[in-house]
Formats: sequence, C-alpha cells, structure tokens
Amino acid sequence: QADDGGAGLRGRTILVAHPSAELYGSDRVLLESVAGLVAAGARTVVTLPSDGPLVAALTGVGATVHHAPTPVLRKSMLRPRGFATLVGQSVRGLSAGLGLVRRERPDAVYVNTVTIPLWILVGRLAGRPVLAHVHEAEGSASRAVGTALALPLALATSVVANSRYSVDVLGRALPRVARRAEFVYNGVPGPADVVPARQALDGGLRLLYVGRLSDRKGVDVAVDAIVELRDRGVPARLDIVGAVFPGYEAYEEQLRTTIRVLDLEERITLHGFHADVTPFVAAADACVVPSRVDEPFGNTAVEALLAARPVVVSDTSGLREAAGGYESAQLVPPADPAALTD
Repeated sequence: QADDGGAGLRGRTILVAHPSAELYGSDRVLLESVAGLVAAGARTVVTLPSDGPLVAALTGVGATVHHAPTPVLRKSMLRPRGFATLVGQSVRGLSAGLGLVRRERPDAVYVNTVTIPLWILVGRLAGRPVLAHVHEAEGSASRAVGTALALPLALATSVVANSRYSVDVLGRALPRVARRAEFVYNGVPGPADVVPARQALDGGLRLLYVGRLSDRKGVDVAVDAIVELRDRGVPARLDIVGAVFPGYEAYEEQLRTTIRVLDLEERITLHGFHADVTPFVAAADACVVPSRVDEPFGNTAVEALLAARPVVVSDTSGLREAAGGYESAQLVPPADPAALTD
C-alpha cells in the first residue's frame, strides 16, 4: 500500500481481531495499525473479547468496535484440563465469529498476535484472506509448545512478525511458514514534544520502568538494582508504571513486600497502570528494560530512545534489535542486578 498511498484499501472493510482491550505493547501497536487502516480509507471493524481503555482509543481514531467471545491462548491451555476449556470456548467463539463476519462482510481479516488462533480459522472458513501478525517469540519454550502456538499460522494467507528474532523463533517450529513471513518492526510513536533530560542530577538518579509487572519482565531485578545502588551510596529512586495480568496479583504483592521489608518505600513507587506514560518518561533520567527471558521486540526501549532518555536493556532476543546500535542504549546480561546497576 505504500506505493499507492493506500488507495487499494479505500472503500474496503477490514475486520481486525485482537486479544485484549488494554494499552500495553501489542495493544498500542494494534492502535497504530488501525489508525493507518482508517487513514487509508478502509472501514475498520475491531473485535475484542472484553472492554477496556483500548476501546475508546480505537473509536477515537475512527474504528468500529464489537465485543465477541474469544478464547485467548495461554500455555496452561495446552495441558489436558486447560485444553478442554479451550475447546468449549472455541465452540462458542466460532459461532460468534462467523456471525460477525456475516454481518460486517469484511474484505480481509487481520489477526493481531498468535494468542487468538480462532480468528484465523474464522476468516478462512468464511473464505476471507487472513493476515496474521506475530508479536510473540517464545524462544525458551519447548519445541512442542512452540509448535502448538505457531501451528494455526499455517492457515493464514499472509504472516507478518515484529522482528527478525520472531521470524527465527517461528522458523524453529514451522520452517515453511517462517520462509513466507515478513518482518515489520513495530511502529512506536514518540512524544509530541521531547523534554530535555536534567543537566544536573540533583536529589539523586531517577529511574523508570514501564510495562507489565511479571517475573519474566524482571521488575524485581530493577528493585534489586536499587538496593545495589543504595549499598554503593548512590542516591536513586525507581518509578514503576504498570500492572499485573489478572490472576498474577501475587507477583505484585511480592514486590510490595520486598519494598517494605528492605525499607525502600522512599526509593521505589508503584504507580499502577497509566495510559499516558509521557509525564513519567519526561521526569526520568534513564529507563530500564530488565527482561529475564526472550522478548520479540522492545517497544519501551524504543519509546525511551525517542524521548531522548538513556536506557539500560537486557542483552537478549528482540531487545537487541530494538535498542542495539544506539549510543544511549546500554545492553547488559539479563537477571543480573549488579550489571544493571553498573
């Protein structure tokens, strides 16, 4: 579409399926994609399994939003009990999905992430071309799990992934699909106005983490780095902006307990989820992306770079593609608080 200014989309209807209504990494990328479709003249219909802040953002850029029951694939669903749940949800979701396609009559279906494979099936059963957008790269998963997660992509008409690393991981499971996949880096918007960083670090270093609160994201590694800085006599504080997935509240409680027990309340603040993180980035001296395991890309690292903030990033997977080659990005070994501190 770049060659004709999107003329090929004008007057077309595109059905977009997405697994959540939040405003984290893949959600924000989805929003940018939808905005692009609308700007190109496509009537864009988005289906979500639930309500949330993404809904208002989507309608704000001109999309129509429908809610439809959709099983969101998790690793737990690959176990016998979870698989039974998946089958039941899929039966209900298939009927609802086909009904939505009949009503909206899309020219194509765009499925965002591999976690909602049902929509690939819905699109193909309805005779529509399906574009699957891969945002996952479970390089550390077993071959069986990786293949199970990727297998539905074989039905897609076209496959796009958000990094070379994501394509490489896909190739380990489904080489034929990976060979026809294309990678397109996430479109990450920068701030409207770049606020220059402080020249003098009066009152200590201000660090920022933005993203999900989870073990795999390494938020506790950032907390341990603050302890390390304190022990070295370096004044620093850490602002944590984000929330846990429902059902993983124990991780946040563990973080809060650690902060309390180690007497870090005046050095670390958990702010919860904020749709607009611009004020936090503007107030920070540096950002951290301390992921423990594989990441398909690194939106928050790119956001820090676009905001003219130095960023310390785990030296792994797609994070290397997102932050590598920039003088203001420092790559360090994952799960290493001392390296993060240095």
